[in-house]
Amino acid sequence: MKTTAELATAQADFWNGKGGQMWLAAYDRIQKSLAGYSESVLAAAAAQPGEKVLDVGCGTGTTTGRLAAAVGPKGHVLGVDISEALIGVARGQKLVNATFAVSDATTYPFEAASFDLVFSRFGVMFFADPVVAFENLRRAMKPSGRLVFVCWRTPQENPWGSVPMRAAAPHLPPMERPGPEDPGQYAFGDRARVERILKAAGFGVPTFARLDEMNFMGKDVPEVIDNLGRFGPLARLFGEATPEQVAKARQAIAEALAPHAAADGVKLPGACWLVSAAQH
Repeated sequence: MKTTAELATAQADFWNGKGGQMWLAAYDRIQKSLAGYSESVLAAAAAQPGEKVLDVGCGTGTTTGRLAAAVGPKGHVLGVDISEALIGVARGQKLVNATFAVSDATTYPFEAASFDLVFSRFGVMFFADPVVAFENLRRAMKPSGRLVFVCWRTPQENPWGSVPMRAAAPHLPPMERPGPEDPGQYAFGDRARVERILKAAGFGVPTFARLDEMNFMGKDVPEVIDNLGRFGPLARLFGEATPEQVAKARQAIAEALAPHAAADGVKLPGACWLVSAAQH
């Protein structure tokens, strides 16, 4: 079992290496697939003019820009992410009322009791020690502040991810499975675990709303398979496999996705939690 320090290092290495590069290569498709979730979590956060906002795991700053527009010239947004490459793109927006920092939000020295809103779109599932991370975020919130984030539910509830993986897995090298407490895409799928983490970090009772959308994966099956080879767990497995294994996996994915192809693209169901919490 890896220590929290080893897990944190692994996350930083990935997002400052292949992870960040793959995310940027798949940027347009990812933004389209996340559009519905983005609108829902931004609406729930309801950033107001003049507020000070923290965007956790801000990536390329797409949500940071939306938050900055909402808080206006008298407000400010701080975007934090561990990826230098993604933050570089975010800074390219040259937002006048937003700043960006390359750092782990677990250890970043935020000004205490300074934020009206702590926000995240799919950025909180990767903390090596989530209780410590959320304690740090809670200390950064004003007593009246609010926490709002969106995270994926379980793999079984997210066919957009599980269908291609299940089809490809028999033809590829075995994938290392994360432990139940390890960081990862679906690490916050278990509502009880999220409640436990937030309670331990000093938050009040959180509220959970189910957020279900159809994920756009590409205009057709060949494009989806190309996308899967650019970013995500299958991209990593393709890199470790032989050409013959990859060819068989691609064919299996194509057969599994064929029933989901339509004139407006390939779409499969996605499922998230929309979580809100306040100081205890």
